[in-house]
Amino acid sequence: QVQLVESGGGLVQAGGSLRLSCAASGRTFSSYVMGWFRQAPGKEREFVAVISWSGSRTYYADSVKGRFTISRDNAKNTVYLQMSSLKPEDTAVYYCAARTAPYNSNTYPYEYDYWGQGTQVTVSS
Repeated sequence: QVQLVESGGGLVQAGGSLRLSCAASGRTFSSYVMGWFRQAPGKEREFVAVISWSGSRTYYADSVKGRFTISRDNAKNTVYLQMSSLKPEDTAVYYCAARTAPYNSNTYPYEYDYWGQGTQVTVSS
């Protein structure tokens, strides 16, 4: 069992930056593929970014490519999402997720086994 706890959300003006963190419990964090998703009110949960267990491979949604960076520190059992040049349309609850199966640029929620509770990001115009 893995527990995931997100932090770092908040209110920011358009053009600003935030860094989200997701701390994981358990000894096998370094073997998990980690992803970030987001869900805006009235919309489905959508993929943001994913990183392989080693951090050597990443994949991004087109909507965030060039603005967001996913990274991980396996020694700290933590995955990060650095968000820059934020836009009002980035407003959503952001979730981190862990996948126990191998990395395959996984973009669908059903491909992940564990989820955090989410952290709110609000971007004002």
